[in-house]
Amino acid sequence: MVVLCVYPPDVAMISPQDPVLRIGSSLTASCSLSPDLGLHASTLFWTLNGLRLSSSSYSVVSSSVLSVTLHRLNGSQQQSGDNLVCHGADGHVLAGSCLYVGMPPEKPVNLTCLSRNTKDLRCRWSVGGLGETHIRTKYILKYKLRWHGKEKECEDYGSGEQRYSCYIPHNIALFTPYEIWVEATNQLGSATSDITTLDILDVVTTDPPANVQVSRVGDLDDQLTVRWSSPPELKDVLFQAKYQIRYRLEDSADWKVVDDVGNLTSCRLAGLQPGTVYFVQVRCNPVGIFGSRKAGIWSNWSHPTAASTPSSERQPSSSCDAKPGEQNSTLRRELKQFFGWIRKHAYGCSGMSIKLYDQWRVWLQKSHKARNQGPCIFWQLDFPF
Repeated sequence: MVVLCVYPPDVAMISPQDPVLRIGSSLTASCSLSPDLGLHASTLFWTLNGLRLSSSSYSVVSSSVLSVTLHRLNGSQQQSGDNLVCHGADGHVLAGSCLYVGMPPEKPVNLTCLSRNTKDLRCRWSVGGLGETHIRTKYILKYKLRWHGKEKECEDYGSGEQRYSCYIPHNIALFTPYEIWVEATNQLGSATSDITTLDILDVVTTDPPANVQVSRVGDLDDQLTVRWSSPPELKDVLFQAKYQIRYRLEDSADWKVVDDVGNLTSCRLAGLQPGTVYFVQVRCNPVGIFGSRKAGIWSNWSHPTAASTPSSERQPSSSCDAKPGEQNSTLRRELKQFFGWIRKHAYGCSGMSIKLYDQWRVWLQKSHKARNQGPCIFWQLDFPF
């Protein structure tokens, strides 16, 4: 609640009126009565933010003037000022003053900016030092083109938890660097952040991919398909995106990351545990921005999406059952393909290498594409070859 320091005029007056002081300083204030009141200063008392001050801090200067001395002042409890009030014997308010007790700002730090579509810019910063100045402090984000152009001020500031941020919605130039800084001022002083120099193409990001869906792949008990929609920023700007997927078991905090998704918007996860719940997230990085070779900045991860693999159903053993090596297990089938492929392409143990395994994965992915089984397959293999 903000309490304004407004008191009856021409009855009494407190001096100094609405002083601005540093934390730890002392203050002596005087309450001067109007002769028309017919009151004696010795009958008065003082309060600070509604709490009565000890009479030991009073001094009767004259029959119409009562002073109070405050030592080692703490920071103001509210930015609108602390209320120092002079009362009559019956508690009636005679006069008041607002005390602004705080510290000058220190230079803002951690200034960072991001662009969602190469046309806008949102910047955030942190207050310097201990942060709290206890009195109202104004922050102004300023920017200009590095080599020419006049200084401009950002106008759309955040509030609440986002109060140390500002949004520039348009008129951002490309292919030329900006200088950006923050100025902090209050009644006790001012401070300016270090200047941040940036090129808009270096700070492009997007929202997380939307509509992330995770579904089963028929009756396959070790696979899930992940699909998502591209962020809307990609529809209006000349750049593409690459994606990452990460997933984890329901009862685990360890994420496994799939880095090689490329610019596809779907991927199949294979080699999973049957009958298990997985949480999946996707994020995006804009690349090829207006032909630039620089990558953008990874978006936040999408909200987790959960899905479970089918339970593995095993039929009772009988004389008609297939032999263990011939069971219809997807993983066994793919491993059989791998070792068959090895016999054709590797000669002796010296031919076995992770590079050879990568080549087989490329071949496997192409074969799956040919069978229309999905554009991306990632195998989780928990043992070495």
